[in-house]
Amino acid sequence: MSVLDTRVHRERTDGVDIAGTIWPLYKLEALAAGLLTLLVVLVVTTNAQSAVLGAAGVTVVVWWVRRIQQHALRS
Repeated sequence: MSVLDTRVHRERTDGVDIAGTIWPLYKLEALAAGLLTLLVVLVVTTNAQSAVLGAAGVTVVVWWVRRIQQHALRS
């Protein structure tokens, strides 16, 4: 390999290739859960503040729980 070779060697992981970057499934699941929560709370309460805060909370919880589960399965 030369100094000009800029290829990146990546490990194969469980994820989705989005614009050349592998996104783990737990991140996509968390974003989907957050978006769904945002829409449901916004429709039910018609209050943007509640919807955004609720969606952020759900996204963070799902992100961390699924991340911990995925790392536990690998071990």
